[in-house]
Amino acid sequence: MTLPLSKSTLPLLDPPLMEIHGLTKTFPVGQSLLSRWRGQPRRAVQALTDVELTVRRGETLGIVGESGCGKSTLARTLVRLYDADRGSVRYGGLDVLALRGTELRQYNRRVQMIFQDPYSSLNPRMTVEAVLREALSVHKMRPPAEQPERVRELLHLVGLPPEAAGRLPHEFSGGQRQRIGIARALALEPECLIADELVSALDVSVQAQVVNLLLELQERLDLTVLFVAHDLRLVRHISHRVAVMYLGRVVEVSDTQAIFTTPRHPYTQALLAAAPTLDPSRRTAAPAITGELPSPLNVPSGCAFRTRCPHAFDRCAAERPALLKLEDGPQVACHLYDPAHADPARVAT
Repeated sequence: MTLPLSKSTLPLLDPPLMEIHGLTKTFPVGQSLLSRWRGQPRRAVQALTDVELTVRRGETLGIVGESGCGKSTLARTLVRLYDADRGSVRYGGLDVLALRGTELRQYNRRVQMIFQDPYSSLNPRMTVEAVLREALSVHKMRPPAEQPERVRELLHLVGLPPEAAGRLPHEFSGGQRQRIGIARALALEPECLIADELVSALDVSVQAQVVNLLLELQERLDLTVLFVAHDLRLVRHISHRVAVMYLGRVVEVSDTQAIFTTPRHPYTQALLAAAPTLDPSRRTAAPAITGELPSPLNVPSGCAFRTRCPHAFDRCAAERPALLKLEDGPQVACHLYDPAHADPARVAT
């Protein structure tokens, strides 16, 4: 598998394209008749808790973490497939969570999502041309007479032949179906793409081709990309910055080089230490993650990572750490980096 060259830090001074503050999402779970009769409160999965994040125009922001950390929930909430419980999302000055009707459709045209499983996200009874023309028609992007030509343009853009327009999704390979998903997203001429585990369902031999296609499209169309993934190797090579999530919270945000060479949060350190690598110079001496991932139905008090953290102390159980901006740029949610209470050298790698 040949990976693209690493991206350098993006020196952007413009206002953020997207600003996320205090974003919280829970999912109520079923309750038995006995529990209701006893008057017990209904339990809920804490999928996102006070997420703080900014997205800069033109960058690729990688979002990483263990399975169940809230990455996909965040992606779906940003495109309004899920409604947030509280918090705010501002996109180019728009209050995204307050949008309704026509304004919401206009936002959905500007911010498009590419799903992990391209087969389940495509109608199996519709040809590729019908899938693409449906997007063009719903958003009135092209009159019917111009849609066939636009379909050919989109297929060429993602590296598929014109004759692919008349075929059904099951006639394509996984990589080709993912290209169709990308074409459907690009049909609306978006400014921002949210790629949710774009290549995790693909063979290793195909992953690099799809990732390189995404990078080429970003360069050609001036796109902003949120790249949700668990493959740290891919994230390192395509992202300008990386946000690390744990149990629904963002625990560290920094430029890619800093995240992978000098990780600050104990969870980030352990996550990178557990990642396989053939380069001994990239291995770290950080302690491995111990214990089981806590249930999102019963998130630990204070710092959610404290039950698995080798550096936890009393304050970690009593108080949730805020996402602090350090002097050299990174943002870290860890009491060890509060200058009034701890010495950061304790968690140096």
